[in-house]
Amino acid sequence: MNATFEPSLQPFLKLAQAHAHETQPATLYRALDTVLADTIGHTLFTILRYDDTTHESARIYSNMPAAYPTSTSKPLSGGDWVETVLTRGEAFIGKTPDDLRAVFADHELIASLGCESVLNVPVRWKGRTLASLNLLHTRAWYRDDHVPLAQSLAQFALPALLDCD
Repeated sequence: MNATFEPSLQPFLKLAQAHAHETQPATLYRALDTVLADTIGHTLFTILRYDDTTHESARIYSNMPAAYPTSTSKPLSGGDWVETVLTRGEAFIGKTPDDLRAVFADHELIASLGCESVLNVPVRWKGRTLASLNLLHTRAWYRDDHVPLAQSLAQFALPALLDCD
């Protein structure tokens, strides 16, 4: 019997299949990039891993490595964004350049890439945020109704993040 799945299940199937590939985490991160681009949309996509003992973040994936290279670590500053995404584990939506300017020191670089809105989605395990998936696009692209799908897709990164521990 050949099962036919609704198109809405295809992103989940693609990510589940990516888990089985031996070249991890690269295959999974590229699959997340593709699935998120196809379902929600983005211009820039990065994954930041967080270390809650050193209070640093490290970029572990970027679809624009020239502008946003991987393996770059930086200290976390406090503020509402950190409280929202890292502490409470909630998604953050910034809809305008002013929203981005208020929370990101690199807002000028972000703007130079044509990005004026952001959706940051935490990847959580046992009550703590291990990473965030960061989608950036044109002004006012992201909406509250994107959040449940983005959160569900983000959790597919979990095995790769736990494998790094």
